[in-house]
Amino acid sequence: MSFQHMVLIFPLFMVLYGLMGLLRRYLLSEIRKMMKNQIRLVAIGNLHKLPRDVQEALRRNMEATRHNTGMTVVLAVSYGGREEIADAMRALAREVSRGTLDPEQICEEMVASRLSTAGIPDPDLVIRTSGEMRISNFLLWQIAYSELYITPTLWPDFKEAEFVAALSHYQSRERRFGRTPEQIERERIGAAR
Repeated sequence: MSFQHMVLIFPLFMVLYGLMGLLRRYLLSEIRKMMKNQIRLVAIGNLHKLPRDVQEALRRNMEATRHNTGMTVVLAVSYGGREEIADAMRALAREVSRGTLDPEQICEEMVASRLSTAGIPDPDLVIRTSGEMRISNFLLWQIAYSELYITPTLWPDFKEAEFVAALSHYQSRERRFGRTPEQIERERIGAAR
């Protein structure tokens, strides 16, 4: 390995090590608030790739909060949407290979039930900070019908006023879930009868 290669790897390692330390400290410091506010923590991604102390802090917090019902926070760490979909496809392929699943029976619900977010509602709103106009491999399956709010505000500067603006924008949208405005109107007329 060349010196130049080591120079590139070392700062990246230090950044990741520092971020993982921050995550571990955050998990330890926030558990009381999570319990008080009935927040359930769920972590998705390749958690086995995280440092052991971070894995343990995540495991403890998820176990402690698993019965909380006020809100669910999904923490995506070492996560990729494409990889998540590929994992779900491999799980379905194993079932087909074992003969316990007919490929013709595979439907959207079956795929969704094998994702790491199984049992968690799909997001209604995705807020993208820093003006980026891409999804960046995030919850690719789950955000199919999510509303997108893109703001030039950087994440560290995203405060309550910006959040309220995003919610206001969301409230002004007509949720159609793939239907046309005409189909929505026909459904409204039919429901009124």
